[in-house]
Amino acid sequence: MTGFSPEELRAARDRLVPDVVASGLSVLFCGINPGLMSAATGHHFARPGNRFWPVLELSGFTPRLLKPSEQEELLSYGLGITNVVARATARADEVSDEEFREGGRLLSERVERLRPRWLAVVGITAYRTAFGERRAVVGPQERTVGETRIWVLPNPSGLNAHWTARSMAEEFARLREAAGVEDRRRGGGPGEALRAGRPS
Repeated sequence: MTGFSPEELRAARDRLVPDVVASGLSVLFCGINPGLMSAATGHHFARPGNRFWPVLELSGFTPRLLKPSEQEELLSYGLGITNVVARATARADEVSDEEFREGGRLLSERVERLRPRWLAVVGITAYRTAFGERRAVVGPQERTVGETRIWVLPNPSGLNAHWTARSMAEEFARLREAAGVEDRRRGGGPGEALRAGRPS
């Protein structure tokens, strides 16, 4: 169903996925590091089962469900995507703490240059390691990068059973409201699409 053989996915290990960025974004979303499907396609959050794109729609950041291949459309909404660690791996636990810390340093440099209003890190463990904030919890952080505020979001991976699409959408919507981004859905709250029949 993925269109790639196991060999092709293995060959994507350590590849880089280009950032989707511009200066002065409302929100710069930051993943942990690319998975092999993202590296093979060149599209962020491309693995089937990852809930990033559905949750963006449910929370009102986008007016419809975007495909990973439509990621450049995010820029028209004042949104972008980068990663803490650039290289692709099969699992996030293949990234060392040292890589995360170096990734946090490079990410801070990127944010200081691009100056988004908010940096949204999707993954509490990655944020804690990259920024040395061991007690951080999901939500807005006291730390800033220059004038950019930071919000930690739950990891949208399908392996994260602690959060449903509905509860993730509620947290993403809190960020959207804090960032002053309009609700781009055609009506209803974060759960409307779910109540209309879409699975969580």
